[in-house]
Amino acid sequence: MKRLKIYPKTFFYTLGLMLFIVLTAHMLLYVLTPKVIFDISSGPGSGDLTLTGEVNLSPYITQMLQRVLPISLLCCVVVSVICSLLFSRQITVPVTQISAVTERMAHMDKTAACETRAKDEIGALARNINGLYQTLLSAIENLEMEKQRVREAERSKVDFMRAASHELKTPLTALNATLENMILGIGKYQDVETYLPVCKEMAEQLSDMIQGILEASRAGAPQNSEAPVPIDLPELLFTVCEPYKQIAEARGIVFCTDFSGSFTVRLPPKLFSKALSNILANAVAYTSPGKTVSVYFKGPALIIENACTPIPAEALPHLFEPFYRPDYARNRDDGGNGLGLYITDMLLGAMGLSYSFLPMEQPDGMRFVIYISGLSKAL
Repeated sequence: MKRLKIYPKTFFYTLGLMLFIVLTAHMLLYVLTPKVIFDISSGPGSGDLTLTGEVNLSPYITQMLQRVLPISLLCCVVVSVICSLLFSRQITVPVTQISAVTERMAHMDKTAACETRAKDEIGALARNINGLYQTLLSAIENLEMEKQRVREAERSKVDFMRAASHELKTPLTALNATLENMILGIGKYQDVETYLPVCKEMAEQLSDMIQGILEASRAGAPQNSEAPVPIDLPELLFTVCEPYKQIAEARGIVFCTDFSGSFTVRLPPKLFSKALSNILANAVAYTSPGKTVSVYFKGPALIIENACTPIPAEALPHLFEPFYRPDYARNRDDGGNGLGLYITDMLLGAMGLSYSFLPMEQPDGMRFVIYISGLSKAL
């Protein structure tokens, strides 16, 4: 019996119970049938003839029961079989269907779903299984996305380290060669007083690059994340823009700001200030004297524009890669270390802010737009 499937098992259990009830009822009916004695008598006043006596009807009732009980028993057995079949089917078919569907779910068939038309406990079970399966699929999908994100992050780290190693290799080689020539006193390198400042400048460039690499490695790291707080955006922008405004004025660049209106927004102030500083540093560095750098609001967007030679379209997709510099800015003195926009991309992504960086037509230049979600005008 233990090896039978649920349908025949339920059928035999139900049939056995019903047959037991039928047999018990017939046996009780046969055993407990009372003995009936019929009394026949006529009292006075019925004429000259007087009849008295008793008639025992038990043998006749027993004989009748012996004739009727087999037919009744047979009919009850047939009815029991039919009822057991119907009852077993009614109970086991939904369970069998749920079992078949769960087997498909075990093979991760995303279209598998139990029917939930019933309002009883089986229907509740089917709904619970559907809900559990959808939760499982959602969890698996999230895990796959997280796995893909981690894989991309690991790939990015490997690419970043390769690029960093390549970038550090050139100035390190140059510094080592210069120092070695100075030590050996080869040719022009005998003039130590001339080349010591050159070595110091190379060391400073290496220090700047290493500092940039450290900042890039820390950007967006969970342990260095900053909780967003309500900040007065114009006040923060004024503080961040002030040093770059002074640098721009020293270079003969017009630095325009328009922070009209009062705005509040929930942002991590240090991360946002660092991202904004990188954008402003690039804007000032690539703007020629006499040109303009503008910082202003336009709806829920912060816009930084600088009049310059527009970056070629083929270079735009690579601007946010580590150590990338356009061809016309390959010189580190002019083009920086190539990490500013890479760090900006990581910081803005960590804050959940979208952005765009596209050329302008009138006047020629570049426009960086940060779309600040949740920006609201303060009353």
